[in-house]
Amino acid sequence: MFVIENNDPNLDRQEQAMRLLWEYIKGHKGYYVVSFLSILIAEVITVQSPNVIGRFTDLLQAGKLNFGVVERYSLLLVLIAIGYTVFYGIGQFRTGMMGRQLEYLFRRHLFLHWETLSTTYFNKRSIGDLLNHAMNDVQAVRQAISQGLNQLSNAIFLLCSALFMMFHTVTFRLTLVSILPILFVPLFVVWFGPRVRTASRRAQESLSSMTDLSEESFSAIRLIKATANEGVAVHRFQERVDTVLSQQLRMARQTATFQSLIPLMGSISFVIALAYGGYLTVTHQILLGSFVAFTLYLALVINPLQQIGNVINSFQRASASLLRLNVLLGERSEIVDQSTLAEPTSIQGDIDVRLSVFQYPDSDTPVLKEIAFSVKRGETLGIVGQTGSGKSTLVNLLPRIYDPPPATVFIDGHDVRNMGLADLRNAISYVPQDGFLFSTSIGQNIGFSKGDATLDEIERAAQLASIYNEILEFSKGFDTVIGERGVALSGGQKQRTAIARAFLKDAPILILDDCLSAVDMNTEKRIISSLNEVRENRTTIIIAHRLSAVRHADLIIVLDDGVMVESGTHDELMELGGIYARMYALQQHDSEVTAN
Repeated sequence: MFVIENNDPNLDRQEQAMRLLWEYIKGHKGYYVVSFLSILIAEVITVQSPNVIGRFTDLLQAGKLNFGVVERYSLLLVLIAIGYTVFYGIGQFRTGMMGRQLEYLFRRHLFLHWETLSTTYFNKRSIGDLLNHAMNDVQAVRQAISQGLNQLSNAIFLLCSALFMMFHTVTFRLTLVSILPILFVPLFVVWFGPRVRTASRRAQESLSSMTDLSEESFSAIRLIKATANEGVAVHRFQERVDTVLSQQLRMARQTATFQSLIPLMGSISFVIALAYGGYLTVTHQILLGSFVAFTLYLALVINPLQQIGNVINSFQRASASLLRLNVLLGERSEIVDQSTLAEPTSIQGDIDVRLSVFQYPDSDTPVLKEIAFSVKRGETLGIVGQTGSGKSTLVNLLPRIYDPPPATVFIDGHDVRNMGLADLRNAISYVPQDGFLFSTSIGQNIGFSKGDATLDEIERAAQLASIYNEILEFSKGFDTVIGERGVALSGGQKQRTAIARAFLKDAPILILDDCLSAVDMNTEKRIISSLNEVRENRTTIIIAHRLSAVRHADLIIVLDDGVMVESGTHDELMELGGIYARMYALQQHDSEVTAN
């Protein structure tokens, strides 16, 4: 695995991107040397064909052919074909193999890099755009590094070999005059290269926009169908597709113009060769066989020129993609391990929060103020409050989903900012509000929190979360595939599956973020009873709108507009007669009305 740091301020983004690719090639130079040598040998072999055919033509003209001569020259051409096929095949395979490995490494590196970034980064970037980077941009780079390098090395070696043979086996004057138009090719490269690169970048950006909308529309397909808004979705998608088409046509025009000019120069060279070479042949300044060989060599020269044009376009497109990938890989998480960390110890679960104010990194508005509480190992903390009061934000400070201010959040007496991220997060089981599930089997979803979990452990966690019996009712039990985001399950089943996953991890600290809202009262009681059973000597934090879920808690804090306005046990808060007591009375009344 290669990891390239691209933070040199003296390099612009384009140079950094090219250095990223060069570092990979340099790290595998042995493979590329073998590949290029194989292709070089193949081209040196294949350029012997025109010379052999030219000599055969001279013998034919002189009337010196016999069966033995025909057999010898035929065998030479067969050997040339076999030699070219073997060596060129080795070179193609080697370079293609390295291109595929680069594609694999880039995608793996991208995914591993994304895993290191904070949630703030993903809040700013669309999933569709990131997927386009991982698919289309990486593929463009791979095509340049495999097909492009194959074609480029083949074209350069063939061009040089053919020109060498033309100068040394035919005539210097004819060769020099014929290749004059080819000298204009570098000017075309300088002129069209940046234009093709810019067009390619814009085309990739439009593809990202289309992919983003597609991902969003598929995620919201049930809403779109329920509201009969298919027409609106199609219209929005059509606008993005039209933009993609427009940008790709612009790139195609630039590419086609560039690629057509190169064979035009080759055709002009061929006309000059026919006219001047024919004159030299008629005036007996060169032999007919030499003229035949020369025309065959010139045909060989025109083909690599066309290949070079294709490769340059491929490299320009890859350069734009590589630049985009380099920008991605240059992103760094703002939440990282500190330079000095507390000595790693077994986390027990004592939590102490002394937070005067907290605001999101990209905001100037405080979302939490005046928060102070302590929870001992084995105790349960309940957090309640209206929607938007800051409950989820508060618990997100514990695993450092958001970084709290220094010396404000402590676990076992250690500032969480001074604890290793891996150690800290391994000690916390977190069930978020949406209880996200993967599009795999229900057993694998539960086992996600513990890679080596046995079926018995998974079944035990499901029993504690009161989902076991319902899983057995599925035709395939724990092997039932639940679809994207658990679409095959009800809301309550999703929440209990996520809770079972947290139970399986059995971490010292468990956070349940409003994940009992979709279960009925009886199921809630069974889950709370399981909590009391399995969470002894472990710390539990429950965020809930339904106060019955936190009634048993050792400490309940009430948030209002980001401020902790009340704290105490259920009985203490009821005696206080404040916000908590009013919320509880209102929910009790609603329950009685529903029961009647």
